[in-house]
Amino acid sequence: MTRVITVLNFKGGTGKTTTVVNLAAGLALRNARVLCIDMDAQGNLGTWLGVKHPYSTSDLLLGHVEPERCITPARKHLDVIIGDRHLMRAEGKLWRMGDDRVARRVLHYTMKEVNGYDYIIMDCAPSYSLVTENALLYARELIVPVSMDYLAMVGSRQVIDTLKTVGYLPDHELELTLVVPTLYYHRLRKDREVMAMLQRYFRGRISNPIRSNVRLAEAASHQQTIYEYAPHSHGAEDYARLVERVVKVAEDNQ
Repeated sequence: MTRVITVLNFKGGTGKTTTVVNLAAGLALRNARVLCIDMDAQGNLGTWLGVKHPYSTSDLLLGHVEPERCITPARKHLDVIIGDRHLMRAEGKLWRMGDDRVARRVLHYTMKEVNGYDYIIMDCAPSYSLVTENALLYARELIVPVSMDYLAMVGSRQVIDTLKTVGYLPDHELELTLVVPTLYYHRLRKDREVMAMLQRYFRGRISNPIRSNVRLAEAASHQQTIYEYAPHSHGAEDYARLVERVVKVAEDNQ
């Protein structure tokens, strides 16, 4: 059964795309079949992985082509549907559909015929929109990266409030799988305090922290995953541990 995961925080700069890229790549290295969908008009996912394609998420949402034609390979076992600026136009057309229920579930209906993946992971923009709501109503799991600052925690709480709202829908189940502390530096008192707050608030759903590591930022500029760019770095080690934790979630639920 395909695990469909949305990665979201309503504050920017929390490591959402970093987490999507390196979680997906780590799963693919374990021979899992992974599809990433970029739900952000900035299109950072395709840029990071060095992928270009004539069709994007906007074409998918607007029904311009079949889903399979939007998918392009990025790495072995790792495929991508890229995002681009046309997502803003797609957002406007979704609002004008006149049927709120259908507009919020276009992605769900469109992706029904897409098979063959162990994981589908979505990278969302740091804002609430119909495009983001499509991701939430398609996903079954939610991962929330939280950087070590107060505003990121506010953004994560807003995500949880949204999760609760979605959870009230009778025909949809969305579960908070993990909160992922990012940009963590253990010598900073502030970071330790934020970590302690996260552990109290999200007891049992906190992953290992992703330590602040310049190699993660450098990997993006080289269009490589952390395992390709710096396989022996703290960043590679931390994301490998996150991959293990995500895999273990499924094993524990069996």
